[in-house]
Amino acid sequence: MAHPKIGLITFGDNRPHEWEHVFKKMTEPRHQEAVTYFEQLPIEFMAHDDVARTKTHIDAQVDALRATGVEVLVAHTPCWTSPNLVVRGIQRMNLPTVLIGNKHPGTHSTVGLLGAGGTLSQIGYPHVRLREDFTEDLAQKILPFFRAAAVKARLRGKMFGLFGGRSLGIDTGTFDPMQWKKLFGVDTEHIDQLEIIRRADLVPEADTEKMMSWLTNSVGKVAYNDETFTPEKLAFQVRCYLATMEIIGEMGLDFVAIKCMPDLTTHFVPQCISAALLPSPYDANGRRDPIMMACEADGDAALTMEILKEITGGKPVLFMDVSYIDDKHSTFYFPNCGAFCSWYAARSEDPQENLKHIELRPANRPGGGAITYFNTAPGPMTLARLYREDGRYRMGIIHGKTVNISVEERDAFVQARGSHQLPTAFLKLDVNIEKLISGFGSNHIMGVAGNRTEELLHFCELMGIEPAFFN
Repeated sequence: MAHPKIGLITFGDNRPHEWEHVFKKMTEPRHQEAVTYFEQLPIEFMAHDDVARTKTHIDAQVDALRATGVEVLVAHTPCWTSPNLVVRGIQRMNLPTVLIGNKHPGTHSTVGLLGAGGTLSQIGYPHVRLREDFTEDLAQKILPFFRAAAVKARLRGKMFGLFGGRSLGIDTGTFDPMQWKKLFGVDTEHIDQLEIIRRADLVPEADTEKMMSWLTNSVGKVAYNDETFTPEKLAFQVRCYLATMEIIGEMGLDFVAIKCMPDLTTHFVPQCISAALLPSPYDANGRRDPIMMACEADGDAALTMEILKEITGGKPVLFMDVSYIDDKHSTFYFPNCGAFCSWYAARSEDPQENLKHIELRPANRPGGGAITYFNTAPGPMTLARLYREDGRYRMGIIHGKTVNISVEERDAFVQARGSHQLPTAFLKLDVNIEKLISGFGSNHIMGVAGNRTEELLHFCELMGIEPAFFN
């Protein structure tokens, strides 16, 4: 995935006398220091060689940076500079902006920083202010904002594919396409899910055999039962995956949601192979970018998954049910109806390492077919979910980790749940359980490896969405 695209403008004093006799010798070296610093960060970086001091010069640098497609502006005020000129450049650029000053006692940087920042606040222009020298502390503070701002830019123009409509009466999976278009800049393409079934019958046999061979030879176990789960049923699920990939490519879809239940699970096959492989970064044809897929036609879930993917630079994302809480051990049990993103079986960049932990088990649905059974590998995780309250979006944001539970806990859970075992993530979460139950706006939740809570908070601020933390 591409790094955030960052443009920097260093602003200097426009008064000729003060520039030549006071600020030039301090500003120009700090501009070069800034360029060297940002070029070493995991970003795509653009900047001019010289300092912008006049209206004409500022406008020219802004226009040149805009032509490169930058997504964030760094407005660097290493010394005093007229605040109105800094704001001129920021407004002309019209991008998420970071104002950066420094801590040196002789530069008057803080004066310029606060002068420009105060003006931006008065006119209601959102921005971030940082008074930092070029150290690791600056990178830790600024990179989350860069990532969040890049997601805001990259959502615009994306195309969401919705296969089918509301599933199982889950109202929280529905959404308003016009609200998405207005707030996120995301368009929606509606597709009948029977188009997957129609195209599945047209998939070349050689393509099916290649994917079948790779899948059955890679997973840890294939538990055919010669009744509802047969090689023919699995081959049909594989063809559904290949058909879905074909539709995504032809229609230019960026992320999708599929209704699946109860129509396909009753009369055809569940789309569990698609749900396991689409969000993973590989299949029989090799490496590729993950394609986010939400089950049960959950649009806000799919959009959350796309945000998490982009904010992490392309990581796979989990789609889960908020199912059971073991209050005694403070452990959350989050399964899904039949599939998890396969990458989380081991969190490995080696597909074989992930797949060998997965069992293909008979689906507990009339149509038969397979589910992808495993428990997620342990590790840090950020959970999130877009949902609405009285029509306005909020984003639940939770930090935690997936864990391995004890044999005794697992046996008790299996016995209590019965024969219908599903892929499950066992989590320890930094939440107040009562607040979560009282306020979380869906039965579905998404998760991505690592801690991205700061990035998501910045994203919410940039989008005008209220974050919810449940602590």
